[in-house]
Amino acid sequence: MVDTEDMTVTPTAAPLPTLPSTEAETFAAWFACLAEPTRVRLLHTIAAAPRAATVGELADSLGIGQPTVSHHLRKLAEVGFVTLTKHGTSTRVMVNPACCTGLPHAADAVMGMLASRPCCPTDLPADVAVRTMEPGDLEAVRRVYAEGIATGDATFETEVPDADALAARWPAGHRWVAEIDGEVVGWAALSPASPREVYAGVAETSVYVAEAARGRGVGKALIHRQVTAADADGLWTLQTSIFPENKASLALHHSAGFRTVGVRERIARHHGAWRDTVLMERRRTDRGC
Repeated sequence: MVDTEDMTVTPTAAPLPTLPSTEAETFAAWFACLAEPTRVRLLHTIAAAPRAATVGELADSLGIGQPTVSHHLRKLAEVGFVTLTKHGTSTRVMVNPACCTGLPHAADAVMGMLASRPCCPTDLPADVAVRTMEPGDLEAVRRVYAEGIATGDATFETEVPDADALAARWPAGHRWVAEIDGEVVGWAALSPASPREVYAGVAETSVYVAEAARGRGVGKALIHRQVTAADADGLWTLQTSIFPENKASLALHHSAGFRTVGVRERIARHHGAWRDTVLMERRRTDRGC
């Protein structure tokens, strides 16, 4: 007979993420090649040069002998960082364009930045209803917008645009309001990133929540509707720029599958001070939500 009171059940943990062996071997070869400081300096000079460089020019720039440069160039060429082309009696050196994206990709992959991202939030609040924005909602939308501007960390805007300007900015089918007990407590909208046809599937996102409703999941409900509607409509990239100080907005967008592209330093002035923004984007996937 088994005494069940003495039995403990350990829940099965989800498997930890792993990097495929083939990718690990490739990345290890790249990183091993760059374990020599001279090669790092050499690759930087080649990549930053506006044209192909000769071995002599590289030797002069780095202050090292040509035989040493030639030795390190062969190592860099072996793993594909640079290309070496004979031109008469000299060798022209250029960075391999594929390495400009391949090397950052490798670093992101190793550091887990390319792990599968969520499609959108799943723990949506039951008391928040999201519906299509109607013309009659625009004054309530402007009120919520004003509360966002007042924080100083939501937008570069310093005044709320008028209702006509907002209606012209946001295409129909991608503007939403959130309600609690029939009151508008937030809004979300998309605007075209560019008038060029090639960017027809790229849009800028905005999400604002009324001051009194923050912390109640309104942002989650809005961004869920925003990204699922964009996916269904065939938009392939959503992008947004967020002040680094706006931690809540950064976390909200991460929860909806956005990734950080980079920080745009001193991109514009706000109330007389230079401000940085975090550029984030979300790519549409075939798996949907």
